[in-house]
Parts: sequence; structure tokens; C-alpha cells
Amino acid sequence: MRWWIALPLCLVAILAGDSVLYWVGHHWGEHILDWRVVRHVLTPKREEELKAAYRRHGMKIVFAARHVAGFRAAAFLTAGIARLPFAQFIAVDAAAALLGVPLSFGLAFFFADQLEWVLADVHRIERWLAIVALTVAAGWLAVLAFRRARRVADEARGE
Repeated sequence: MRWWIALPLCLVAILAGDSVLYWVGHHWGEHILDWRVVRHVLTPKREEELKAAYRRHGMKIVFAARHVAGFRAAAFLTAGIARLPFAQFIAVDAAAALLGVPLSFGLAFFFADQLEWVLADVHRIERWLAIVALTVAAGWLAVLAFRRARRVADEARGE
């Protein structure tokens, strides 16, 4: 694949996906906010505070959200809910994407040959993390068992 074809296509696809998130927030966002699970986290007071923050700092939030994993979708939905002007939204999102996407794309393009080596390292790290997690869980269970045994012994002695 030619990088000079793939990179612009990736940028267009990314901006299209972000536009869909904005559009969903703009058209259905108020209905989403009425869902019980959403209201559990986002109270009406918090919702108003969030909308006020978007009116004051919306474009800065959109720019920053582009570079924060796990935050982008919520931020772009909220931009639609807060009714940020779409032209400004897409311009700021495109500017932010032009900074981060070519860097990520370039790294992926130039290091694709090392993918097997990287995956082997990832698997090795995963195994060590699993061993550490199991050790911590076993230690935690041992502490719980020790505390319970001590409590039972204390109750048996009448303390």
C-alpha cells in the first residue's frame, strides 16, 4: 500500500467517525442523557456544569480529547450535545488530527516489520503481569484467611 494514499484516507475516515460522534450527540444526545445508567453518573447539575464548561472551553476540550485515549468519544458526543458549532468542531478536530495521526501512522508504517518481535515482547510482559497479579491475589486471600482465622479464634476465647 502506498503511504501517500493511505494517510489521507485514514485522516478522512477518522474525521468522518468523529463527525458521526458529534452528530449522534447533536441529534440524540438529550435522549441519551435520560438513560438511567447515564443519569447515575451524570446528574442534571453535573450536566449543566459540563455544558457551561463546553461553552467556555469547548474547542480546547475537543483539541485535547483528540490526544487522550478513552476520552475522545465522550468528548465529541458532548460537543454535539452542547451544540458547539460544527464548522469550528471539525476545524479544531482536523488541526488536532493533523498533529497526532501522521505521527502514529508514521510509527506504524516504519515499524510494521518489527511487529512479530513487538508481539513476542508483549506476550512475555503479559505472562509476567499475570504472574504478578496471581501472586498479589494469593497474598490478599492469605491475609483475608489469616484475619478471619484470628477473628474466629478471638471470638472463641470470648474477646
